[in-house]
Amino acid sequence: MTEHASVPEKLDPQECLRLISPGGIGRVAFNDPGGPAILPVNYVLRDDSVIFRTAAGGTLDVGLRTGMAGVEFKVAFEVDRFDEAEHAGWSVVVRGGAHLVASPEEQAELEKAEVHPWAGGDRHLYVKVAATEVTGRRVGNGS
Repeated sequence: MTEHASVPEKLDPQECLRLISPGGIGRVAFNDPGGPAILPVNYVLRDDSVIFRTAAGGTLDVGLRTGMAGVEFKVAFEVDRFDEAEHAGWSVVVRGGAHLVASPEEQAELEKAEVHPWAGGDRHLYVKVAATEVTGRRVGNGS
């Protein structure tokens, strides 16, 4: 064991949600027709759900459609923060169904979440990942 090694601490779901609550950048992992895919997105956390925007007809829009009404595509969403100099940090994974927001009422509600994608172009399609499982780990004293 090196002098910087520490035992990972399992985090409870409430601590995980606290850590990711400021929003920022996370990675959405899903299976598309070509296999496993992971893409970074800007997100916000609202009512224990991860909200992000994507382009209609883009990779996430196409990759997250099941082709069956009312059936959500299962995804994992990961956020982490690390301090390499201190060998400390944390990682949180949210798993759940990715809901492509179609109704004007729900879309209007999510516009209030103020998620601002860094990627250019029209990104008016909102995706909501309702957490069914939230897990995380911390190494060192990363907060």
